[in-house]
Amino acid sequence: MSDSAWTAGATRASRTGLRTRPRYGAGDVIPLLWRERLLVLTVFIVVLAIGLAVAFLMKTTYDAQSSILVRLGQAYVYQPRAGNAAQGAVPESDQVLQSEVEILSSAQVKERVLERLGLARVFPALGRGYDTASPDERRIREGKAVVAMERNLKIATTPGAPVIRLDYLDRDPQTAAQVLNALMDEYLVYRRAILLDPTAPLEEQRKAFEARLAEADEAYESFLGSNNIGDFETEKSSLAQLQATLQQQKYANDAQLTDREGRVAALSAQASALPQEVGLYRDVDHTAQDKLSQLKVQREDLLSRYRPDSQPVRDVDDQIATLEAAIGAGSVQGDGARRIGANPVYQTVQTDRIQLTAEVAALKQASATLGQQIEQVTERQLRLAQLEPRYDALSRDRDVLSGNVKDFTQKEQDAEAADAIARQSNDNIAIIERAVTPAQGKSLKAPVALLALVLAAFAAGCVGLVRGLTRPGFPTPSSAGRTLELPVLASAGLKPAR
Repeated sequence: MSDSAWTAGATRASRTGLRTRPRYGAGDVIPLLWRERLLVLTVFIVVLAIGLAVAFLMKTTYDAQSSILVRLGQAYVYQPRAGNAAQGAVPESDQVLQSEVEILSSAQVKERVLERLGLARVFPALGRGYDTASPDERRIREGKAVVAMERNLKIATTPGAPVIRLDYLDRDPQTAAQVLNALMDEYLVYRRAILLDPTAPLEEQRKAFEARLAEADEAYESFLGSNNIGDFETEKSSLAQLQATLQQQKYANDAQLTDREGRVAALSAQASALPQEVGLYRDVDHTAQDKLSQLKVQREDLLSRYRPDSQPVRDVDDQIATLEAAIGAGSVQGDGARRIGANPVYQTVQTDRIQLTAEVAALKQASATLGQQIEQVTERQLRLAQLEPRYDALSRDRDVLSGNVKDFTQKEQDAEAADAIARQSNDNIAIIERAVTPAQGKSLKAPVALLALVLAAFAAGCVGLVRGLTRPGFPTPSSAGRTLELPVLASAGLKPAR
């Protein structure tokens, strides 16, 4: 379709109330860009022209290089002024290397280079009118020069290798080499002043330490005596163990007390439900049975003399029937003699309860005693905790001063000899390669031009897509079909309107 066809399709869709927002696919990108080819080409040419102009304005710089070997020297061997703690300790090689790098990159070294070579020689633009400038203006220019040197100087190290590599960039190859060599010379001088700082005479310090040690001993003894402490650390450890033992005993005692109280409560509940007296035994009344037996014997005796239907026999039968009926109803039976005594189960429960009550009272007393003991131990511990900072300070002062006084005389001679040797040479620094005038410069024209080409293409594509997506119409028949949700059977370009 042509542009007019796209517009006409969109107009018809809007009139019919259909969805007019086009749906695009991956195949619609090229038609969109081709539709805006003039705009894309214009943006590409403009951005590329600007990038090429910047690339051609890049100036050539010259890189002067040098390297320094850093080894472990006397300046990094620890020699304590007092005591032997960590004597002879040396840092790691990477730590030594990092220390030397920090000295190399310090602003003081750069200021020394500027004083040695002159500001006009290193940075001609900043050197113009420097002699006639005010003091404030001079300091500003010197600060700018130091910042510029930091920007041009590159210091690199490799982990595990005791080598420092230096690069200095400048538009003048001779200036680059001269500045780098001057930087290394001034670095060697400046590091001596940093690492070998003069110290006060050690003999005077030894005497001062002896006087301070005497004062520390007196204060330490007075502290222990005034607080009734023989050995602070031993007493502190003993109190901790004693508190742990008492606490464990109290926990066990409380557990037993809870158990005994629970058993007492259970026995009290059982005792209230038990009778205090119970029947020991009882007799059964056999009078009715005996009477019945006698009547039966009497009937047998009468049968031996009378006929069964005689009046005496019938009278005895009536008595037997009446008595049997009474026995069957239970009206003629009753208890005989009974004996009542103390309930043995009740007595056992009461005995156990009395014993457990006594145990509960004893456990409560033991718990109270243990609580008092724990409070006493805790108070003593708190007292020692309050005194501990003061004790630690006194002990630390005594230990440090005693160790310093013990070996200070030997340290005097060793320190003086080591300083004398280190001041006369750079025993751990060796210049592997001094800077020479670079013959070939470096330029960023090609990378900048390539970057400009990429940016121009990206910017042109983005602008073309944005413009194509915001214009009405359908770039392809497939886009029209997706948007209108109708099959596109054919497409034909329209002639432009006259």
